[in-house]
Amino acid sequence: MNIDIFNETITYPPLDKSYRGLFPFKIATTSYIYPDHILPNVTMLSPYLDEIELVLYESGSLPTDNEITALAKISKEQGLSYNVHLPIDIFLGDLDPAIRDYGAAMVQEVIKLTGMLRPSTYTLHFSLKNPDGLNYADIGQWRMRLSKSMEEILRSVVTPRQISVETLDYPFDLIEEIIEASDVSVCLDFGHLILYERPIVDYARRYLARTTVVHLHGVRNGRDHLSLDMLNENQMKTISAILDNFKGTVCIEVFSFHDLITSLEVLEQYCGHKR
Repeated sequence: MNIDIFNETITYPPLDKSYRGLFPFKIATTSYIYPDHILPNVTMLSPYLDEIELVLYESGSLPTDNEITALAKISKEQGLSYNVHLPIDIFLGDLDPAIRDYGAAMVQEVIKLTGMLRPSTYTLHFSLKNPDGLNYADIGQWRMRLSKSMEEILRSVVTPRQISVETLDYPFDLIEEIIEASDVSVCLDFGHLILYERPIVDYARRYLARTTVVHLHGVRNGRDHLSLDMLNENQMKTISAILDNFKGTVCIEVFSFHDLITSLEVLEQYCGHKR
């Protein structure tokens, strides 16, 4: 892939080999490995991985219908699957009904837009922070508002398990009742758990059976979404043991070619074996 940056052409290579079939799980990464749009990224990555996470973080910048059609063609030709990360600039537990309604409507719009891609899951954030970046004061009321938003969202899905709610910066048991009552899936983000010093073995024991997708990334000095080579041996051995019998999708959630390549090398060292 050749990209012109400040009148200088930079060449980005493809992956050096296919990683399909090397793990007991489906291996994925994000649609922002190369500094380009989703479609060129998927084109470059599709021969080498089982799945791509379509990162739709911004609700105001969604793929076009033509791009979705092109993604569906790549999926068919390459035997590639997708998962969709829903926008993160929505606030389903907000005090303002208009903000909640916008968030629920946006989730429904993305599900409708990407339906022909048959994603393995739609990953959703339950933000504890309001649009100003402050935590909601009344957790009980926040949970009630989240529940109402989920009732609206789930009208647009065939089965609630299509939605996977991600572990973020707060203890997941705050929303466990909503997860169970809505019967949605879980996205276990091990990078977040490590960053916020949550016990990943306990989380896996509690939620892995409901987990559709695992997010993996390195953590160092308070930063996450780094290469897996930022994790130590004990952390990787623990993760490897947890994933040994996991049959869902494991997404290396990084955003550069270097971090993807080095992460795949680390993951193959600890988890690589034939299905």
